[in-house]
Amino acid sequence: MKKLLSRTVKMYSKHLDAEIYIDLFLPPDFHSGKSYPLFLMNDGQDMAGMEMGRIVNDIWRHDVCEHFVLAAVHAFYRMDTYGIIGNPDFNGRGKLAKKYSRFLISECIPFIRKELNINKFTERIIGGFSLGGLSAFDIAWNYPKEFSKVMAASPSFWYRSKDLSDNYTDNDRIMHRVVRETAEKPNIKIWLQAGTLDEASDRNKNGIIDSVDDMLDLVKELKEKGFETGKDLFHYEVIGGKHTLETYGIIIPYFVNWAFGKTEG
Repeated sequence: MKKLLSRTVKMYSKHLDAEIYIDLFLPPDFHSGKSYPLFLMNDGQDMAGMEMGRIVNDIWRHDVCEHFVLAAVHAFYRMDTYGIIGNPDFNGRGKLAKKYSRFLISECIPFIRKELNINKFTERIIGGFSLGGLSAFDIAWNYPKEFSKVMAASPSFWYRSKDLSDNYTDNDRIMHRVVRETAEKPNIKIWLQAGTLDEASDRNKNGIIDSVDDMLDLVKELKEKGFETGKDLFHYEVIGGKHTLETYGIIIPYFVNWAFGKTEG
């Protein structure tokens, strides 16, 4: 079969006042004028380290899902842009989260569509890892009319309004509070992943590392909001999974099979 088509493009963002690079990975049968789903990812600068070209080529070779366009946006001031909209953490990180979301929706996606000469994307999905996963989840949560699904792998759901040394409790985790206080359940599908070796920290000394604990606690909040496991909520603990590009590369095929898997019929 034909090899994956890929290239890196550059655009200027008015919202971020910066030049942003985007890695584009196109299916082997790509041609302009045809409509495709879009998978928008944070941390595009890590795609080479993940060997994303090889991963996506393998996905096409095994023909496990519908063809899609993958656009991986390189990080810009990662600690400031990857956060929770309107809720910087105790250290002031994430203060550009709102501008970043506006960049993705009003500048980045239209730019990609124009660059590829695509009339429209049939579906838009967002994803990321670590802080990029937190950012992806928050953006999908705030803009459910823009994104239908979200992948958050090893997401930084520890994001908190207080330092651990400042009488911190689990109620100080910002994303959990945002979900809890959201009045209406967003119409999105959520895919979460954490590795059992993501870290060694265990704040509450319950024998479960924080990465897994924070994900499972958010799952509880999501279920209270009306999300149902197996329907619009999926969460996985990868045994032996680590907070590394290697683990993220392993889980990508599972996610895209879930997100773009071919339907029977």
